[in-house]
Amino acid sequence: MKVRSVKLREAHKAASSSNGRGGGSFCSVVWDQQAHHLVTASSSDPSISIHDPLLPSSAPRILRHHRDGVTAVAISPNSTCLASGSIDHSVKLYKFPGGEFETNITRFTLPIRALAFNRSGSMLAAAGDDEGIKLINTIDGSIARVLKGHKGPVTGLAFDPKSEYLSSVDSTGTVIFWELQSGVALHTLKGVAPDIGLDLSVMNVISWSPDGETLAVPGLRNDVVMYDRDTAEKLFTLRGDHIQPICFLSWSPNGKYLATSGLDRQVLIWDVDRKQDIDRQKFDDKICCMAWKPISNALAIIDVMGKYGIWESVVPSSMKSPTEDIPKLNSKNSNGLLFFDEEEEDLSASGSLSDLGEGSHGESEPPSRKRLRKPSAYEENGNDEWSLRPKVESRKKANRIEKESLNNRNEGLRSITSARPKMQESFQPGATPVLPGKRSFLCYNMVGSITTIEHDGYSHIEIDFHDTGSGPRVPSMTDHFGFTMAALNENGSIFANPCKGEKSMSTLMYRPFSTWANNSEWSMRLEGEEVKAVALGTAWVAAITSFNFLRIFSESGLQRHILSLNGPVVTASGFKDELAIVTHACDCLPSNDQMLEFTVFNISTGTQSLKGRLPLTPGSHLTWFGFSEEGQLSSYDSKGVLRVYTSQYGGSWLPLFSASKEKSDENYWVVGLNASKLFCIVCKKPDLFPQVMPKPVLTLLNLSFPVASSDLGAEALENEFILNNMHLLQIQKRMEEMAGAGLDTTSLDDEAFNTEAAQDRCILRLIASCCNGDKLVRAIELVKLLSLEKSVKGAIKLVTALKLPNLAERFNSVLEERLLNEAKGTKQTTLPSSSGDAPVMANVAVSKTLVSSETSKTSETVISSSSPKLTAPLFTKKAKSQEGAKGGIKKTEQKQTTLLDDIDKEKKVDEVKNAVEARKIGEMSQIQTDHPSNLFIKSSNKQEVKKVGENQVQSHRPSNPFLKSSVK
Repeated sequence: MKVRSVKLREAHKAASSSNGRGGGSFCSVVWDQQAHHLVTASSSDPSISIHDPLLPSSAPRILRHHRDGVTAVAISPNSTCLASGSIDHSVKLYKFPGGEFETNITRFTLPIRALAFNRSGSMLAAAGDDEGIKLINTIDGSIARVLKGHKGPVTGLAFDPKSEYLSSVDSTGTVIFWELQSGVALHTLKGVAPDIGLDLSVMNVISWSPDGETLAVPGLRNDVVMYDRDTAEKLFTLRGDHIQPICFLSWSPNGKYLATSGLDRQVLIWDVDRKQDIDRQKFDDKICCMAWKPISNALAIIDVMGKYGIWESVVPSSMKSPTEDIPKLNSKNSNGLLFFDEEEEDLSASGSLSDLGEGSHGESEPPSRKRLRKPSAYEENGNDEWSLRPKVESRKKANRIEKESLNNRNEGLRSITSARPKMQESFQPGATPVLPGKRSFLCYNMVGSITTIEHDGYSHIEIDFHDTGSGPRVPSMTDHFGFTMAALNENGSIFANPCKGEKSMSTLMYRPFSTWANNSEWSMRLEGEEVKAVALGTAWVAAITSFNFLRIFSESGLQRHILSLNGPVVTASGFKDELAIVTHACDCLPSNDQMLEFTVFNISTGTQSLKGRLPLTPGSHLTWFGFSEEGQLSSYDSKGVLRVYTSQYGGSWLPLFSASKEKSDENYWVVGLNASKLFCIVCKKPDLFPQVMPKPVLTLLNLSFPVASSDLGAEALENEFILNNMHLLQIQKRMEEMAGAGLDTTSLDDEAFNTEAAQDRCILRLIASCCNGDKLVRAIELVKLLSLEKSVKGAIKLVTALKLPNLAERFNSVLEERLLNEAKGTKQTTLPSSSGDAPVMANVAVSKTLVSSETSKTSETVISSSSPKLTAPLFTKKAKSQEGAKGGIKKTEQKQTTLLDDIDKEKKVDEVKNAVEARKIGEMSQIQTDHPSNLFIKSSNKQEVKKVGENQVQSHRPSNPFLKSSVK
C-alpha cells in the first residue's frame, strides 16, 4: 500500500461528527470542459467555490445564493452554465465561469440530491428526497416531464452519452433505465446497489462509460458491476481490494480506466479491459466525490471533511494515457446550454424531449435497436472463443453494428431510420422565455412592451408604450391564469395561456385600452384545445390553436370566423387588416432544415392575399416574423438573416440584412423595421434574449443586401443602388394601388421625386468608380439607367473631364437615341388626342415623353436657375455609403465641381431659349383639350401656368428633379 501522496486543501468547513471518522458531509467536485476551473461544494456549506487549479493557493470565487448546504453541482457540456441543488429545496443556474446568478429554475418540497445535464445541455435532470425526477428544459425553465418509479430518495442520475436513456439509482440500491422519448421505465433492477441507509455523507452513484455502451453500478460485494445499455444484462464485475462498499466511481475520458472510492477510505484505479486495479491510494477520510481531468492524466478528489486535492499522474506513464482515443460519438455539434448559446437549433419550450435523440445525427439507432442486439449474436461466426468474455463480445457487437449501419452492408440495419429531426415549436414574436422568479417579455414591438413576473402563485403584468405622450396609460394587471403569450397594438392587448387544470382549459383574454363602456374586457375558454399563437389588427383578434384552427374574433369579442390551416402553426403577426401566419408545410428535411410556409389573410375582405414557402438559411429556424412600419412582410432567422417580401419576380423574399456582416460578438434580437433601418436590441454573445431590467435600449442598424465583394471596391454604392431600385418599385406599387382605389397619389410625389434623384446621384458615383477602375462597359450600362436627361448630360461632362473621349461619344449616342425614341413617341401619342377621343392613358404617356423631348431644347432655361442647388449633390455630396468607393472618387471631385461653373455660364443662354420653348409648350397644351399635357411636371408659378395654357393642371409626379427646386 502506498503512503498517501496527494496533498489536500480545505475548501469547505466540515460538519461536526461524533467519532471524527464516520461523520462528515457529502461534498462535490467537478471540472469544466477545458479544465480551467474546478468547482467544489459541501452539504454543510451553503456556498459554492470556483477554484483556479493553476493557482491553488489563491482564494476561490465564492457563490452564496443558497440558504442551506449544497448537495449537488453540475456544469453544462459547453461550460457556460453551472447548476446547483441544495438542502433548501431549490435548483439554481449561474453563468459560468463568471458565477453570475441567473435563475431559480425549479423547486422541490424536500432536499435535492442529484443533478445531471444531457449531452447538449438543453435538459437538466434533478432529483432528491421527493418522489419523482424532474426533466427541466434549460431554455425556458419549463418542466418537460416528471419520472416516477423510485421508492426512496434518488441519489444518482446519469444521461447516457447517446441521449436515449436516463439512468437513476436511489438510496435503497434500485437502478432504473428510463427511455427519454417516452418517459417509460425500460428496466428496473431492484437492490443491485448497496443500501446506504441514513448516511448522508455518501451517495449511491452510477456512471455511463464514455462510449455509452456500459453502465457502471456499485455492487453488493464491494465491487463494480457493469450492465449493458440496451438489455440491462450484467456483463462483468470489477472486484479487488475494497473491503467495504464502493461509494463513488468515475470513468476516465477515454473509458479505459475507472476510479472507485470506498467506505474503507481507499481509491483504486482500474484497467477496465484487463479487469484489474493498477494503482491505489489510502486517505484519512472517505473520498465522497471524484472527477477525472478532461485534458490530462489527473484526478480531482474531495473527502467528507471538505478537503480537496488533485492526484497527478494517476495512470503510469508506461500505459495508455486516459485522454488518448476518446470516443467520438456520431452526434451533431452541440454548443451546450441553449439558453446561453445561440448556435443551438431548437429553441422550443418542450424541445428538449425531442432532444432525447440529439446525441445522434443519422448514425444512432432508435430505442427499438435493443431488440436487434440479441439476433446479431449469431452473426458472430467463428468467434466462439469470446463467449466467456461477454464484455468484449458486447463491445465487438456494438462496434460492428455501427460500422455496418454506416456502410449500409447489413440488410437488417438498413430498415432502421434515425430519429426524425425536430419541427420548430410555436413562438410569439418579441417574446422571451418565461423564467421562474425573473421578469420576462410576453411581447415587445414598435408600439410598446408587455412584461410579466411570477410571484407567489400568480403573475404581475405591466404594459408600457415607447411613446408615453401618445399612448394611453394602462394600469398593471394581476394574472391568475398564467399567461405565456401576448400581442399588442395601439388599441388593445390579447393574452393566452397553455392548457391547464383537470379539464385542460386554455384561456384567451382581450383587453382594450380605451372604450366608452365599462367591463369591455372579454375572455374565451377552449377545452382540450390549446392556443399556440395570437395576433391583433384593426378591429380584429386572432388565435391559432393546437387543432390547427384559426379563430377570428371582433374587437368586442364576437366570434366571426373559424378556419382550418394546412399545418401546425409556428407564429403569427397582424398589421391593420392583414394577418400573416407561418405554418409547417411538412416534416423537416434530413438536414434538419425547417419546411415552413406563410399565408396572408385580409380580415376585412375575407380574402387570402398571399401564400408561399418561407425561405430560411440552411440549418436555421425562424426567430421573428412580422410587418415593417410600411406593411412589408418580414422574417428573421437564427443565422441572423432578415428577409422582406416583395412582389418582384412573382413574389420573392429579399435578404436585407445579415448579422454575419456585423460584429461577431453580438446577437440581434429583432423588434421591427422600417424602409431603411432595422430596430433591434443588441445582446452580447452567448445571450440570445435581452433582460427586462434595466430597460433595453433599441439600436438602429442600416439595411443592406449581402452584396459580393466588388472588383471596384464600391460595395456600398452598389448596395445603395439596389436599395433605391427596391424603394422605387415599392412606391410605384403603392401609387398603382391608390390610383386603382380612386385615391389621390399626390402624397407620394415627393417621395418618388426624392428617390429618383437619389438614384441618379448614386448611379453617377458608380459611373465615376467605373471610370477610375477602367470598367467602361459597365459605365455604359449604368448611364442607360439614368432617369433624367440632365443626369445623362452630367455624366457626359464627367467623362469628358476625366479625358475619356470614346466613352463621352458613346454617352452622347445614348442620349441621342433616347431623345429620338421619345420624339417618335410624342408624335404617335399627341396627334390622335386632338379629336378629344383618345384614351386617358395616351395623354399620360405623352406627359412623360414631352418632358424628355422638350428638355433637349427648352428645359435648360428652367433648369439653369436651379441647377446649382440640385446638381451640386450629384457631384460633390459624399454620402456615408460612399466609403465603399474608397479613394477613387476623391480624384474626380475637383474636376466634377468645375462642371458647376459651366452650368452657370449657360444660364443666360438658357433664359433666352425659355420664352420660345414655353410658347411651344403652350401650343401643345392647346391640343390636349380634355387632359393635362404633363402629369409629371410639378406645379410651377402662376404666371408659368397661364403661359402653358388654361388646361394645364398640377402634376402628380415630377420626372425631372431639377424642375422641382424652381417651384416656390
